[in-house]
Amino acid sequence: MDEIALTEKTLNVLVVDDSEDDALLNILALRRQGFVIEYKRVDTPEAMRAAMDGSAWDLILSDYSMPHFSAQEALKVFREHSQLIPFIVVTGTIGEESAVAMMKAGVNDFILKTHLKRLASVVERELRETGNRRAKREAELALRESQERYELAIRGANDGLWDWNIRDDSIYFSPRWKTMLGYEEEELADPLPETWLMLAHPDESEGLRVQLIQHLKRETPHFEAEHRMRHKDGSWRWMLTRGMAMIDPDTGLAFRMAGSLTDITERKRAEEQMLYDALHDNLTGLANRAMFTDFLGFALGHATRDPEYLCAVLCLNLERFRYINDSFGHATGDRILRVTAERLAQVQRPGDVVARFGGDEFAILLDAIADPAEAMRFTEAMLTELAKPIDLEGHEVYPGARVGIALSSGGYAHPEEMIRDADTAMHRAKQRGRGKMEVFDRAMQGTMLRALKMEQEMRRALAAHEFLPYFQPIVDLESGRIAAFEALVRWQQPGGQLISPAEFIPLAEEIGLINQLGRQMLETSAQQIAAWQRIFPDQMLRVSVNLSGKQFNQPDLVEQIDAAIALAGIEPGRLELEITESILMDNTDAIIAMLEAIRARGIQILMDDFGTGYSSLSYLHRFPSNVLKIDGSFVRQVTEDRFSREIVRAIVLLARNLGMAVIAEGVETAEQLAALREMACDFAQGYFFAKPLPAAEATALIAANRQW
Repeated sequence: MDEIALTEKTLNVLVVDDSEDDALLNILALRRQGFVIEYKRVDTPEAMRAAMDGSAWDLILSDYSMPHFSAQEALKVFREHSQLIPFIVVTGTIGEESAVAMMKAGVNDFILKTHLKRLASVVERELRETGNRRAKREAELALRESQERYELAIRGANDGLWDWNIRDDSIYFSPRWKTMLGYEEEELADPLPETWLMLAHPDESEGLRVQLIQHLKRETPHFEAEHRMRHKDGSWRWMLTRGMAMIDPDTGLAFRMAGSLTDITERKRAEEQMLYDALHDNLTGLANRAMFTDFLGFALGHATRDPEYLCAVLCLNLERFRYINDSFGHATGDRILRVTAERLAQVQRPGDVVARFGGDEFAILLDAIADPAEAMRFTEAMLTELAKPIDLEGHEVYPGARVGIALSSGGYAHPEEMIRDADTAMHRAKQRGRGKMEVFDRAMQGTMLRALKMEQEMRRALAAHEFLPYFQPIVDLESGRIAAFEALVRWQQPGGQLISPAEFIPLAEEIGLINQLGRQMLETSAQQIAAWQRIFPDQMLRVSVNLSGKQFNQPDLVEQIDAAIALAGIEPGRLELEITESILMDNTDAIIAMLEAIRARGIQILMDDFGTGYSSLSYLHRFPSNVLKIDGSFVRQVTEDRFSREIVRAIVLLARNLGMAVIAEGVETAEQLAALREMACDFAQGYFFAKPLPAAEATALIAANRQW
């Protein structure tokens, strides 16, 4: 501590003296030497204790003898507070023995009142020495804390310690070091430095030796290595060895090296599991998209280097998986996915990669195929394997798949592009039907882009309620008047342009919008029925709404129908629902139960396009339907083709015998109408009566009360 620092600092001085004059003389002696002083005088033990408790002091100046207090008593109070500050006695006289006793008790120095000029220098010295003692004590405390912290950290980290004396080539292993490797404390009693390397894994020992030499040569600031070591039981444990060498400043050579050993086996296992999880599908154990993309990248690199090399990417998804998942539950859906993964692994060739991308989407990389035909043959065999039934709680399901194929001969620079094109081909296969495959060609890309644009437009149009029902009249052939309407969806864009259902219905089913669209049609048609009830209260007009097979995958379909009827405030019998027999191909019992629940509400079920399905008659007796609709392909030929005429006649007779009504679709001429009347057909619809009309024109047609 230099003089400037001392004199510039404001000293808080506690003066123990019964004389205010003597106290002031002491303070003035210090101020004359440049000290800035703040002080307080006390003359009793109680006052001193209060002062010591209430403030921090830099110095205590005490008189030796006072009537009611003494330096000895003041020193006792001082020691009670354990403050490391100078305690100086300023006295008129004192014996040598008393002074020695006081010094031993803790007084730093004595100043005679006749020599107050020395007070400043003594204070300066004592402040400096006290500062040094304080710094030393703080350093010792810090060292002790550091040692305790280190010992605690070592115990907490559960690390082993080692210490290598390079000069005599001896090494110390702590008991914990030995325990981590399965040894008792008394084992490895006189280890050699080579013991560590001898226990290291053979694949890593030479690398450890090189790292060690580099550190001893001061080429690296510290030594750190992850490696395996043999446990006493013969297993391999992953260890982290850390250490640092001490360098002799005279020779520049390492003379000692010490460090720690940490068991990181569990961390390594966790890292390996994380790496596995990052590259594999958790449910099936197959590669995931990231791993598949990496392998495909290698394959495309091979294709770039070798023009003769050819590979293929197959993208596939399962048929009816969403329906099965919703009907039987996610546990069953997971089982379907695992069985599919097992079957794909069975047909997998050496070198191929099978992956699950998520949901029911899988991919296969066919490595080194001879030609595109080989990819086709593999795909056919795979589809055959996937089409085999899976037993689910006593029910056999046939999941099947659709497959898209992309070939590396397309000149792909990035794996994502090839996967994209295989996916595009898969969607084309999906449009073609069940169990189909498609090989990608460039024309598909434009088709897919148009489909994506259409999807965006459809989502916007649904939100804007641009999908409207158009109504085609159904005529009672006995009275010749309108008995009902079929609601047919049309997409009317803001500019007034109408888009045909043939363009958007398949896409709506594929991308999952058909349920939302179907619900809108139910609600809008029910509202129109309510409007006609108000306008034409004497007419029992009915409206039939088509239901897609996809809508029957919704567990709440019946509740949706109830809600539409309740919201519109109509009689349930005014609403009719049209279905096709194809909806019964999957989960027949569940769908029939749903249809029976609908019919129990007084809603008629119409079977559309009857006569075109391969299983019409086998399922007809189980259908809870009220009306058969004869497909227009037969009706249009009823006057020209005897075969078509007899089919129509047979359907009319069959329906009558089953107690069902018949509607003939596609009537275009008076001759066709006459033929149907001659066969006693109940109802007819077609362009001969009217094309599908917007609600306003249909209302006008009703008001005209036309008779055919």
